Amino acid sequence: MAQTVGKKYSKDMTEGVPTKLILSFMLPMMMGNIFQQFYNIVDTIIAGRFIDAKALAAVGSTGSITNLFFALGNGLATGIGILVSHNFGSGDMKNLRKVITNAFVIVSATSLFVGGLGCALSRYVLTNFLKTPADILDNAAAYMAIICIGFIGTALYNTISYIMRGVGDSQTPLYFLMCSSILNVLMDLLYVIVFDMGVVGLAVATITAQALSAAGSIIYAFLKNPIFKLEKGDWQLDFGIIKKCYTLGGSMALQSGLIALSFVILQRVINSFDYLVVAAFTTTSKIENLVNMQFKALQDSLSTYTGQNIGAKKGERVKQGFKSGVTMMAIYAVVMIVVMALFGDVLVKIFIDSSETEIIAFGSRAMRILSMFYLPLGMIYVCRGILNGAGDAKFPLISGIAEMTGRVIFPAFLCSLPFLGAWGLWAATGVTWTIVGVTALIRFNMKDWREGLF
Repeated sequence: MAQTVGKKYSKDMTEGVPTKLILSFMLPMMMGNIFQQFYNIVDTIIAGRFIDAKALAAVGSTGSITNLFFALGNGLATGIGILVSHNFGSGDMKNLRKVITNAFVIVSATSLFVGGLGCALSRYVLTNFLKTPADILDNAAAYMAIICIGFIGTALYNTISYIMRGVGDSQTPLYFLMCSSILNVLMDLLYVIVFDMGVVGLAVATITAQALSAAGSIIYAFLKNPIFKLEKGDWQLDFGIIKKCYTLGGSMALQSGLIALSFVILQRVINSFDYLVVAAFTTTSKIENLVNMQFKALQDSLSTYTGQNIGAKKGERVKQGFKSGVTMMAIYAVVMIVVMALFGDVLVKIFIDSSETEIIAFGSRAMRILSMFYLPLGMIYVCRGILNGAGDAKFPLISGIAEMTGRVIFPAFLCSLPFLGAWGLWAATGVTWTIVGVTALIRFNMKDWREGLF
């Protein structure tokens, strides 16, 4: 059973009504995910409204490849958070502290390597692999290189956040993220409008805000949270824990990496169109990310809930959590379908100047098409949350392969159809969500991963 370390810093999810526990844990993360998107959304808005459409396209053209690197770090942090929740649920505080210290070592080393690699190869990848248009290449390469340099800040923030969430604290990461998001907005405006630094200024502001968020969260955790009151022996490297972190975190990273790689391949198809289509897809991707982030808040809540109950050996509560998750997902999906139908054009105008009427019309119609597939999208996140929290090492690979296959095969094929053309980009996304959603549900109903649980 989970040990109590102060209600302010943790939450025991092995007792109480599942829906209430999941919802109360999820709400701070929903707000936090909105602020998390500010890092890229603000860059997109300011690029489109205060620089020009080509700057918007430059920022957007790097999204798939930088997301590939970030997905690897985020997957590793997710796996670490699951190990934390298992130990917290079982009440093994000594091993939990060892997971924390070893996690910081491997995340720091991994993020420095991945970030350095991304920085060194930025122009080569954009030129030779993504076929980025020549008129936006210089800005795109500069933006990507700087973002990769600051990757360690993002990775460390994600790690400390998932550790805190693993013990049931979803509020503390939110506070630091809110502060850094506001700082990011102010620095973006300063560097672009006052100092006229263009796309470079957007990137510098972003990595600075991310680094401050990581530093603030870590310092606060070690000063205030009793779980982080570490002893000298806790800092010794434990290769058994490192192996577990890389095994579980690596499977999550592989899933995220395969999905992100599929976006890299998709970006090449996108870049084959003119900058108007690139800008429209960039804009709709930002709106799509906002929708996805709220599904992800549900996923992460279910993951922590499942992880703690798995650690406490309460498998029946996992089944109850799945039912609660499906209900909450369906309500949110229906609401967002209505929102996109009524206000799709309004949302697109947030990211692009109102004079860009062609991009706005293209983007708003695309969002209405995508919204029709929100229910299968939501099922992906519900099943993924439960299976990840249970430590199912098979599902990340199954899910990643299914999504990558869909995003690689369908865009080129659908875009080649004369009656679809560029619309095939958005149609392919919806078809892929449906396939992966069905795959996730099938995996959830398989018996091997839940043997002895329920």
